[in-house]
Amino acid sequence: MFGNWLKTSILMAGIVALFGVVGGAIGGQQGMLIALLLGGGMNLWAYWFSDKMVLKMYKARQVDASSSPYLYNMVRELAQRANLPMPKVYVIDEAQPNAFATGRNPDNAAVAATSGIMRLLSERELRGVMAHELAHVKNRDILISTISATVAGAISSLAQFGMFFGGRDGENRPNPVVAIIIMIMAPIAGMLIQMAISRTREFGADRGGAEISGDPEALANALAKMEAYSKGIPMETAEAHPETAQMMIVNPLSGGGLRGLFSTHPATQERIAKLRAMR
Repeated sequence: MFGNWLKTSILMAGIVALFGVVGGAIGGQQGMLIALLLGGGMNLWAYWFSDKMVLKMYKARQVDASSSPYLYNMVRELAQRANLPMPKVYVIDEAQPNAFATGRNPDNAAVAATSGIMRLLSERELRGVMAHELAHVKNRDILISTISATVAGAISSLAQFGMFFGGRDGENRPNPVVAIIIMIMAPIAGMLIQMAISRTREFGADRGGAEISGDPEALANALAKMEAYSKGIPMETAEAHPETAQMMIVNPLSGGGLRGLFSTHPATQERIAKLRAMR
């Protein structure tokens, strides 16, 4: 748990520093000060509200025991097994089979599953997937995951702002060199921050999910199915906001062009092999 808090602190400090560098390039000392204040404010906002933003982005609808007893009761039983507070449960009306967890801590957590995953997987396999998401909650991965998704999008927006207002030359015209540097470096920095925190967490959540459900083979089978089906079923929201891809249990992106840089998941076959070795 301490490791994740340390990573979160480093991430937040990096965000503020990056905002300061871009602000300085755009508007000198005054621009740096304004950008530092914006970076600090964004950290506070992301801590409290980034989970709600991501759920709204995916048009997730909250369900309960009456509206979706199958999924809700499954999550409740697994949360009890994991000694976790009952998280909020959401359904996303997307055909691609996928799921994610979000929130700032176990007391304010949410898990979301697509309608596609509930159609594709057996009950046993779906239990494995939801146990994986609860393992993210238990390991306290969800805060840094949600914040990084939110801030990476903001960093890209900041870079676009810098492209248009990136420094001034002697005649008070936009400096194209500064603009190009900001446009290239800021999104790369955001992606590096994400990739540094994302890959190893999936192995930990796979192991934790297998322990919670008591069925590593079910999660392995679920991953194999999702990997096969997700590539042929695009998820438009993830394609439009690739910074959120690292929250999903399997990579939802097509992988073409720059989107491939947001592929923060380890190889699915390697994850499956590790799960089957647990039998």
